[in-house]
Amino acid sequence: MTRFPMTALCLSLTLGTAALAEEPRNPLQDGETWDYLRADILDANKALSPGAVFAVDAPYRAHDAATVPVVVTQTDQSVGPITTLKIVVDENPAPLAAEIKFGPAMAPLRFEARVRVNAYSNLRVIAETASASYLDGRFVKAAGGCAAPATRDPEVALAHMGEMRLRHFDSAPVQIGSRRDAQLMIRHPNYSGLQRDQITQLFVPAHFIQDLTVWQGDEMLFSLTGGISISEDPVFRFSYTDNGTPDLRIRAEDTEGNVFEEVLPKASAS
Repeated sequence: MTRFPMTALCLSLTLGTAALAEEPRNPLQDGETWDYLRADILDANKALSPGAVFAVDAPYRAHDAATVPVVVTQTDQSVGPITTLKIVVDENPAPLAAEIKFGPAMAPLRFEARVRVNAYSNLRVIAETASASYLDGRFVKAAGGCAAPATRDPEVALAHMGEMRLRHFDSAPVQIGSRRDAQLMIRHPNYSGLQRDQITQLFVPAHFIQDLTVWQGDEMLFSLTGGISISEDPVFRFSYTDNGTPDLRIRAEDTEGNVFEEVLPKASAS
């Protein structure tokens, strides 16, 4: 009987584990849906360029289909700053979850949002720079996110609608040029139009935040146009370069014309 040396076995397992770690756990899969969506999502004048200039992190099997985290991180700064992101969930009733435009202080980009996923789907991110467009994404196993019941009683949700909270995860004081890591949370039911009232069993009309803009002073950090695929009580986490102003200013508008505005201090970690 041939004995395999233990050191060789350990080395083999180590190399195998390393190789698996380098492979994306849930890469995009081939599917016909994107063939139909592509022309509607992409600017006809821009072709997709090869090259991995950013990374997308999303779970292979989502814990909650109604709040699937998507993290986009720019990995190659030589192409210039990412100025626009489009988040697309192929199999959702409204596939374009959000289009987000970024100001200079967001570079290099690190941005997180939470989306609904209605069926096993490719989750795509299209990133645009001044000269090119790039695509990457992950395949996510989740179902029923767009029709999942709201977690809050409608009366409670409406009573607190528009409340905002800003959190910083670093302890740096407000200082020009420092890199900050922040999270913005907004109370809003973001009804998708596919959910049912638990008493009447009638569909709850769609009602969601469609426009959101965040500034520091007069400098825009990001501006988001969203749809029904953004989760209930939206949460956005992002990194930015501090320009020294003490506050962030936020303006959100929903599909019923409600406008929510807040000026929130750049608090330290809490």
